[in-house]
Amino acid sequence: MHWLDYLIFAAYLFGLLLFGLYHYRRHQGGEDYYLGGRNIRARHVGFSIAATDVGGGFSIGLAGLGFTMGLSGSWLLFTGLLGAWLSAVLLIPRVKLLERKHCLSTYPDLLLSRFGPKVTLVAAVISCIGYLGFTGAQLLAGAKLAAATLLDPPATTDASSTAVDPLQLALWLIGGVTIIYTVFGGLKAVIYTDSVQWLILLLGLAGFALPYALSAVGGWQGLMHSLPAHFFSLALAPITAINWLLTITPIWLVAMTLYQRMYACKDTRTAKRAWYLAGVLEYPLLAFSGVILGMCARVLLPHLEAEMAVPAMIRDLLPIGLTGIIIAAYFSAIMSTADSCLMAASGNLTQDILNIPASGRNAVHYSMMATAVLGVIAIILASQANQVLDAILYAYGFMVSGLVFPTLAALFWPSVKPMTALLSMLAGGVTTLILLFGLLPPPLSYWDVAAELDASIYGLTLSGAVMLLGQWLSPTRPQPITQE
Repeated sequence: MHWLDYLIFAAYLFGLLLFGLYHYRRHQGGEDYYLGGRNIRARHVGFSIAATDVGGGFSIGLAGLGFTMGLSGSWLLFTGLLGAWLSAVLLIPRVKLLERKHCLSTYPDLLLSRFGPKVTLVAAVISCIGYLGFTGAQLLAGAKLAAATLLDPPATTDASSTAVDPLQLALWLIGGVTIIYTVFGGLKAVIYTDSVQWLILLLGLAGFALPYALSAVGGWQGLMHSLPAHFFSLALAPITAINWLLTITPIWLVAMTLYQRMYACKDTRTAKRAWYLAGVLEYPLLAFSGVILGMCARVLLPHLEAEMAVPAMIRDLLPIGLTGIIIAAYFSAIMSTADSCLMAASGNLTQDILNIPASGRNAVHYSMMATAVLGVIAIILASQANQVLDAILYAYGFMVSGLVFPTLAALFWPSVKPMTALLSMLAGGVTTLILLFGLLPPPLSYWDVAAELDASIYGLTLSGAVMLLGQWLSPTRPQPITQE
């Protein structure tokens, strides 16, 4: 890249650090640090939700789907629209009601008000580990992107010939900036920077990269002549649709990052507006921009790996100055997810596991130390063998498949007992881990279609079955805790 592109990218990172320091001077307590004072506007929360949900994985992965599947890959982000709008209609009114009654601050607090401390502690540990691994995964994705786009090709092709491994250098640079502005800025800095980062991503991809890419392939007609007809079909294989729908949409029920943003909204109306906005931002706005860019990259750079083709195309295609902006946009997506996951893990550790009250005298300092320590751990994990990171990411699968039904029970099924919720949580999570580690084959593997189902679908199914069985066998019906 040209030196001007490096200068733009460096200015972007420096701006993030200044923004974190700006908000550091305005923290008034733990609640302000983790929940933004419960008074952040809908548009900022909506942008932050979309930025966090899409992130580096989806923004780069979406381009990869366009590269391999064409327009039908856009359905991946339809799950975001569906999850956001269902949450706005069904979840948010109930959660905001419980928040006012029990002064909720974290996702496990929701389970605490309904099932007690044992279930809450297990959920908090699972959530903290899952988000710690997810933070490391995002930082590793950012480091790989930096090594491929910001560093000179000779340095990236043979790391052993240089004094410093480019990937490790990029990992500590990207991770260090993310940790510093998150540690000092808290949730306010995260949400406001997410807003800016999302605008950079959207403007960079849809406003600059897409027109240049289409022009390079001869416009839409040129694209149609260069790719097979199935690339322009929206038809999606049923098994793919089922996997995306049942593994991605449920995250909107149990994500600590989303609960923090719910509590950051001052009332139900503000939260619902934020969730509606987030859904529209994901689909169709970013969805189609991402897959069409991938299709253009398929034409221009067919020999490259699917997910790296679009960043390479942007690096080589755009004029000096714009390249730095668009590369910054991709890093925006990655860092916006990493900072939110880091805040979620920190909140789980300090408030749910260590029980440090948000209103305590030194709550902000303890929270900052926890965020810094967890951030460094995430970088170290990301710098180690991929197997370590994969093992931690399995905890994320455990979190989703184990927590969905206990969460639904906490909100809408007041007669479910704590033990039933705990068994349902463990049944769903452990089943998913067993299948992910390959300790047992999928139970319906003799059916070709069933063998292609994601492991978390089996976990979700067993979790729901255990909850139904526990209720059926339950000799008594406990009194609801959270009913008004």
